[in-house]
Amino acid sequence: MAHPDPRPVVRPSRQDEIAAAGSELLGGPTGRRAGWSSHRWPPVRIIALAMIGTFALGLVQKLPCARRGWFEGAATQYTHACYSDIPHLYTARGFADGLIPYFQRIPEETSASMEYLEYPVLTGMFMELASWFTPGVGLVERPAQYYWLVNAALLLICAIVIAVCVTRTQTHRPWDGLLVALAPAFALTATINWDLLAVALTAAAMLMWSRSRPLAAGVLIGLATAAKLYPLLLLGPLFLLCWRAGRWRAFSCVLTGATAAWLAVNLPFMLGATEGWAKFYTFSQERPVDFGSFWLILSHRTEWQLSSELVNDLATLLMLAGCGALAVLALSARRRPRLAQLAFLVVALFILTNKVYSPQYVLWLIPLAVLARPRWRDFLIWQCCEVIYFLGIWYYLAENAGAPGLPPGGYHLAITAHLLGTVYLCIIVVRDVLSPERDIVRLDGSDDPGGGVLDGSMDRFTLRKVRRHPLPEAVAEASHAPTASPTASPTDRRPPDGAAVSRET
Repeated sequence: MAHPDPRPVVRPSRQDEIAAAGSELLGGPTGRRAGWSSHRWPPVRIIALAMIGTFALGLVQKLPCARRGWFEGAATQYTHACYSDIPHLYTARGFADGLIPYFQRIPEETSASMEYLEYPVLTGMFMELASWFTPGVGLVERPAQYYWLVNAALLLICAIVIAVCVTRTQTHRPWDGLLVALAPAFALTATINWDLLAVALTAAAMLMWSRSRPLAAGVLIGLATAAKLYPLLLLGPLFLLCWRAGRWRAFSCVLTGATAAWLAVNLPFMLGATEGWAKFYTFSQERPVDFGSFWLILSHRTEWQLSSELVNDLATLLMLAGCGALAVLALSARRRPRLAQLAFLVVALFILTNKVYSPQYVLWLIPLAVLARPRWRDFLIWQCCEVIYFLGIWYYLAENAGAPGLPPGGYHLAITAHLLGTVYLCIIVVRDVLSPERDIVRLDGSDDPGGGVLDGSMDRFTLRKVRRHPLPEAVAEASHAPTASPTASPTDRRPPDGAAVSRET
């Protein structure tokens, strides 16, 4: 399905100094006469293959654990940084015994701390599906190893979906998908848990919204929320942007689709296995301060008694205050922010204020970060911080398991690196919102190529005075902006700020 406002393809090797330097490995930046639309290897195919290669490298990195580390003591899986929840939970959550998630209790001798599976319903169904293809005890020596392999195959499909969706969301910037496909943290964390399912559904929702299909986007958001809670946050930016643009019908479609899809997945379990279905929500509330959060640093470095109830309240207050600030930013910025920018900021805010940060949570942000700020330097700075944290948590756990590792002080530095890297990228995105001339996605005159019905829409409500005509400073900015490509269509030369013409009839 073609984008409603096609533009000349942006080649990062001609716009980004890091991408240009990296392209020397493949012959240098693309030339002025280079084309790709009729080539047998278009960007989406190349990026999908790159994602397969990155995912395969991640599997190789887990080999020390697949051979023995998961089954012979705790220290090996930490010293080799190859830990994964998947093989451990195959036995610990009753899949090896054929238990039906949510409907049957987990035996106490298998997992003394859990009565039911503590994952959202769609993730639990994904875990159960993988167990159907896993040889049982007696057929193979280590079925948990095969369970991990089956899950890895299913998660690879999710990874390809993510790369393809990001590549096609902003169709004039397909090569930005390479940032996802080559992300170091993606390779390291892809098979730690089942987060890629929710990330794939969220990326597909962003793609559907970019193609002006709000109902399909809502259905995918609802399914993603049934797999992980964080995709629900995307409804906030959509509400604010649709409010500013007066696109209430589109938001109603999203909300209706999300609600219907979430209920379709959850309602059978809510009615037939209420206690088991509710375990995820009660577990999230009762979970104490855990790895990766700044709350853990506070609890270790101070004498504060941070109970789970207190941290829940404080984290909720911080999240609400942050969302309020984002609402002011969305409704008062000189130019309406792009959806990807607000989506990245709200998910990053949730991660920063949450009482736990598992290493695989970085997967939530990678596609959103690429769409919000597709600049290689900033992305790689953030990725370096996440790799530091990835290594830090495993060596800290190795220290606790009695092997040479990282003491608490070193682990606190790793947490700080993760926090500072995420805050750094948030600051850059906020700067782009406040100064849209710095937003590299808009350098060619684009409004919001991933915004669907919002792209090119005129403001209907802002906290600033709505400007119907370009002001002198806007005209001055436009005169210094990069010139549109001579091959661009007349619709590419969109007037600045409030002068944009609405497509709504």
